[in-house]
Amino acid sequence: MNPLKQISLNNIRSLRYLGEPVNLSIFSNSSSSTVSKPIPAQTLIRNFSSTGRDRYKMKAPRNLLGIHFVPQKRAYVVERFGKFMQILEPGLNYLIPLVDRIAYAHSLKEQAIPISDQTATTVDNVPIIIDGVLYVKIIDPILATYGIENPIFAVTQLAQTTMRSELGKITLDKTFEERDRLNKNILGAINNHPLKTDWGLECLRYEIKDITPPKGVQVAMELQAEAERRKRAGIIESEGRRERTTNVAHGKRSAVILKSEGEKISQVNRARGEAEAILAAANATAKGILEVSKAIKGKCGVEASSLRVAEQYIGAFKEIAKESTTTLVPSNVGDPATMVAKALSIYKTLNGSTGSGSVSV
Repeated sequence: MNPLKQISLNNIRSLRYLGEPVNLSIFSNSSSSTVSKPIPAQTLIRNFSSTGRDRYKMKAPRNLLGIHFVPQKRAYVVERFGKFMQILEPGLNYLIPLVDRIAYAHSLKEQAIPISDQTATTVDNVPIIIDGVLYVKIIDPILATYGIENPIFAVTQLAQTTMRSELGKITLDKTFEERDRLNKNILGAINNHPLKTDWGLECLRYEIKDITPPKGVQVAMELQAEAERRKRAGIIESEGRRERTTNVAHGKRSAVILKSEGEKISQVNRARGEAEAILAAANATAKGILEVSKAIKGKCGVEASSLRVAEQYIGAFKEIAKESTTTLVPSNVGDPATMVAKALSIYKTLNGSTGSGSVSV
């Protein structure tokens, strides 16, 4: 057994307040081992008392001179002959030596308390290891002193049991997906206990640090995550092909529609152009005919038109002779005067049928 553990706590405290260094060579099992540099008793006491239950418990100062300076956000609980008397406020305070005793000291600051690894079983029977951080604050030093023996240790144990209880209500997948809701549920379950009314504590926040499933579950989760990534990649690739095909189809459809609309506009414009050309030609012909009729009705118009008809009659035989191997000639081709007279007779017949008057030769 380590000789250091056999030393009484009172002797070590007396060494601390005397301020003398402690040589650890007296606690060694070997008589030849020596320590060249002495270790202060304060360090020895801190290492000796740093257990899980007293880690966050403040040491109350001794009332030797009756004058105490209380730091800000500290609360010293004073007892007189073992009975509660008062709580020292921050600043300068006076006490009666050997009569008044500072029994307890509390820190009123918010404290972050790590919750060690805990094994819990989810609702789907998967054991997991989980840890977290609990943020608490002492709001009533009197209740924290006389309501419970060690308030910080008690709220730590309460957080551990509550964490296991809440994890037993959800599945493994929910522990990763709904961590915020799980933190709120654990915090609400802790605050439902009489922390403020009986213990003088207030739990401000609870945060889960790590969730460690078993190795087999981790391998299965990794395979599931890889399969899910492959599935998403396949879906994204198929959606890309679908969008590409849709875009190509829309492009072809738009091209056909635009082409047909272009052809339609072209045909409409061509038809309009042809109609306008026909209309312009008809107007020009009508104007020409009108001008010819006006000229015929004028002075010497009949004679001029008769001469023009005779010329065209003779020219018709000329064109027939050029374009056809068979030539049609009148019987009196050797008598031009007779041909002209015949042409004029035709003109007179046409003119008489329209009521335009007689033509004299």
